[in-house]
Amino acid sequence: MATPSGKAAPPNPQVSKRSLPRDASSEVPSKRKNSNPTSTLPRPSGTFVEGSIVRIAMENFLTYDICEVSPGPHLNMIIGANGTGKSSIVCAICLGLAGKPAFMGRADKVGFFVKRGCSKGLIEIELFRTSGNLIITREIDVIKNQSFWFINKKPVTQKIVEEQVAALNIQVGNLCQFLPQDKVGEFAKLSKIELLEATEKSIGPPEMHRYHCELKNFREKEKQLETSCKEKTEYLEKMIQRNERYKQDVERFYERKRHLDLIEMLEAKRPWVEYENVRQEYEGVKLIRDRVKEEVRKLKEGQIPMTRRIEEIDRQRRTLEVRIKEKSTDIKEASQKCKQRQDLIERKDRHIKELQQALTVKQNEELDRQKRISNTRKMIEDLQNELKTAENCESLQPQIDAITDDLRRVQEEKALCEGEIIDKQREKEMLEKQKRSVNDHIIRFDNLMNQKEDKLRQRYRDTYDAVLWLRNNRDRFKQRVCEPIMLTINMKDNKNAKYVENHISSNDLRAFVFESQEDMEIFLREVRDNKKLRVNAVIAPKISYADKAPSRSLNDLKQYGFFSYLRELFDAPDPVMSYLCCQYHIHEVPVGTERTRERIERVIQETRLKQIYTAEEKYVLKTSFYSNKVISSNTSLKVAQFLTVTVDLEQRRHLEEQLKEINRKLEAVDSGLVVLRDTNRHLELKDNELRLKKKELLERKTRKRQLEQKISSKLASIKLMEQDTCNLEEEERKASTKIKEINVQKAKLVTELTGLVKVCTSFHIQKVDLILQNTTVISEKNKLEADYMASSSQLRVTEQQFIELDDNRQRLLQKCKELMKRARQVCNLSADQAVPQEFQTAFQDLPNTLDEIDALLTEERSRASCFTGLNPSVVEEYSKREIEIQQLTEELKGKKVELDEYRENISQVKERWLNPLKELVEKINEKFSNFFSSMQCAGEVDLHTENEEDYDKYGIRIRVKFRSSTQLHELTPHHQSGGERSVSTMLYLMALQELNRCPFRVVDEINQGMDPINERRVFEMVVNTACKENTSQYFFITPKLLQNLPYSEKMTVLFVYNGPHMLEPNRWNLKAFQRRRRRITFTQPQ
Repeated sequence: MATPSGKAAPPNPQVSKRSLPRDASSEVPSKRKNSNPTSTLPRPSGTFVEGSIVRIAMENFLTYDICEVSPGPHLNMIIGANGTGKSSIVCAICLGLAGKPAFMGRADKVGFFVKRGCSKGLIEIELFRTSGNLIITREIDVIKNQSFWFINKKPVTQKIVEEQVAALNIQVGNLCQFLPQDKVGEFAKLSKIELLEATEKSIGPPEMHRYHCELKNFREKEKQLETSCKEKTEYLEKMIQRNERYKQDVERFYERKRHLDLIEMLEAKRPWVEYENVRQEYEGVKLIRDRVKEEVRKLKEGQIPMTRRIEEIDRQRRTLEVRIKEKSTDIKEASQKCKQRQDLIERKDRHIKELQQALTVKQNEELDRQKRISNTRKMIEDLQNELKTAENCESLQPQIDAITDDLRRVQEEKALCEGEIIDKQREKEMLEKQKRSVNDHIIRFDNLMNQKEDKLRQRYRDTYDAVLWLRNNRDRFKQRVCEPIMLTINMKDNKNAKYVENHISSNDLRAFVFESQEDMEIFLREVRDNKKLRVNAVIAPKISYADKAPSRSLNDLKQYGFFSYLRELFDAPDPVMSYLCCQYHIHEVPVGTERTRERIERVIQETRLKQIYTAEEKYVLKTSFYSNKVISSNTSLKVAQFLTVTVDLEQRRHLEEQLKEINRKLEAVDSGLVVLRDTNRHLELKDNELRLKKKELLERKTRKRQLEQKISSKLASIKLMEQDTCNLEEEERKASTKIKEINVQKAKLVTELTGLVKVCTSFHIQKVDLILQNTTVISEKNKLEADYMASSSQLRVTEQQFIELDDNRQRLLQKCKELMKRARQVCNLSADQAVPQEFQTAFQDLPNTLDEIDALLTEERSRASCFTGLNPSVVEEYSKREIEIQQLTEELKGKKVELDEYRENISQVKERWLNPLKELVEKINEKFSNFFSSMQCAGEVDLHTENEEDYDKYGIRIRVKFRSSTQLHELTPHHQSGGERSVSTMLYLMALQELNRCPFRVVDEINQGMDPINERRVFEMVVNTACKENTSQYFFITPKLLQNLPYSEKMTVLFVYNGPHMLEPNRWNLKAFQRRRRRITFTQPQ
């Protein structure tokens, strides 16, 4: 906080006890500066509990130079404005009683708690003890970041201090006993297990938490023993089973050896049997080969006579083929002569046919000429009749002129109509282009809105899901419901978004705005209770503040560089604007420029505004209640995150209206185009009708002249056809004479052809006779060749058989040598050594065929394979394993005895721990439920576990209900609101108060999130509970209280003041102040 002079005044509280004060004159200032206290403060009346705090002294600690606080034995209310130093007293209690700096949530090093500019600080706490108070002193060295401890002015170690504090059951790290300001929210985050542990330490008997820890340790060791016993039992069973199996293996070892010996002898005999089989096969092949060789010789001798006869027949065949070729030549020459005569006869026949066809053509041409003359004369007669009936050409011209005039007028109207159609089409294209442009602008606006929704979805997914649900269920609400404020706010200039985001809290930016309480309850029940979404909701004022005028005109503030109020920087729906004006006074907060920051001292002194914004900073101004001085604080503005996307809704509405107007014009243009096209189509039909009429009249006008020309042309063609005549009788006589001459020539040629045919026939008969002789010779030759080929084929097969048999004989001979060599190697015999008698004797008892030997070998090998893995060391391993089984059995017996002892210990400790714990939780539940019932709400506390044997999973479960329409819900950091969590935390601590065995409890600013009704109810419960007899000391820190709250005579109220005009500590004398007050009261006139 900044004083008017710009210097910081270190706050120093002084204690005052009062009972129900009602006038301001009874309030005692409690801030002192830069001096040790010189007067002794009176002790509050009452009895302190063992370990309660009697006195707290601080020197160069946080905001204090020198300060001493003397709390009362019951409820101590520490009251003061924010920043005066209330929480500094809490920090002193924690650090002075060996608490960790990190537990306060302020700093992780103790040196940071020493006042800035000082090298050392001191905390001294006096604790009540019936045997004599305990004074604990902690000196803090900033440079070394070390602490020096003293008990009753004697130096000690921190461990001794912790032991002394623990002996008095003081637990500054337990949230159930010590709840600093920065840890209020963490109480609701405690798990059920952590809450049980804190409760046990706080109000349970000293041995309860110890029993719980012992149970967890016993249970853990029990699990380990159970696991160990199970593993050893399984291992022992496996060892026994394995040894049983090895017992059989030892017996089978020798049986396997017998099988292997038999296999070795069979493998020794097998090569000899194989050699004997191959030798016998060799003898048989050799005998067959000699027999086939004799057959080859006989076949070669039988082929010699057939070869000679085939050569003789070849000579006869060649002589006959020469004579046949000679006859073929004679036949060819005679055939060519016949062909020549035959061709001449065919030519004569064609000539006769041509003469007859020429005569027929001339006859047909004459008939056609007569027919064409007759048709032409008939056509002339018809044209002359039509010419007589044709109209006069001069009578048709007026009609043609009239139709031409009508046609010109229709074409002019049609051209005008087409021009209008083109104009309309151009107008339509222009409107459609404008429509596309407007639609593109609207789409860009929608894309900007989608960007805002994407930011909401990424940062607050639950709120985004609730927005989607609202859009689908708006019909369920009676009055208007606005989406989250960050979506409905539209910045006029996105550069100003940082002012709005820094002014409105993030919780309200994502809050839904309702006009009806009933609608909000429906929304929260569906979204928060049923869908488990974390959302915020607010109600707009019944009377609209949206248009409320500011208390000062902006023109008066422009001289300081202010250019607008916050409300004028954006647009929003009326309920949202009304809520922001009511809650955040945006119509009263001006926004300035860099010029404003340069004149900030003048602005603060002259304008008396509560909040102002410059270009990059926010200033909050407060007026001191005591000195009437203005105190200011400034913070840098954070960069805007959500409102930088600007959507001009007014411009979007204007575009939508513009789009409607364009659509209306398009409809008008389309209807005009339909009318014009109908008119153009009608004119086109009329134009076609006039053209057809004009064409018909023109054709009628030229018809007579055409008819005259046609008649003249037809008469000329008749004249030409009559001149082209032909004498058919003369032509027939000439053709008959030529045909007779050709027939005489044809008869001579036929006689010559007949003689040539007879000669050719004689040649053919002679050729056929020669061919028959040649065929007989060829047939005999083919038969001989077939016999020769059959004999040759048999010879080749026999020769091939001989070759194969000889090869086989060679192969068998070689194989016999190899088998003999291998058989001797198997028996370890040299080439000239005979088979020993022992082998011969053993071989006699074995099979003599390979199949029998192989079958017996397979059988013996299969039997031997069943004994795999056996070796001489099996017996030795079997003996060792027997000794190991005996040792493991003794060890397992000892483990089971130890396990039974642990189970007996668990049963005894569980009985001593669980029954008192259930009774304790039942008492807490009774107190907790009564407190909630008095607030017309419901709450319960129970001991929760899923498995009765898992002692590390036991926990305390808190369930609360703040609305009659909902069910009991477990207290979590997410389900309940901040105020509901504060009420639940406070009532749980109050339930512990009457059961508590700890000497004091500290609760710092837990009422900040409560509404006025709950705050008043909770305060009454705190007063009634903490001011009872034989209750522990209670510290309740708050920056503000409601008016007309109840007080108790046993309360101690500690006021913390701050300011530049505070009384010096050496001048503070409470008794002198009281005497002066009494004198003033007595001397007042009646």
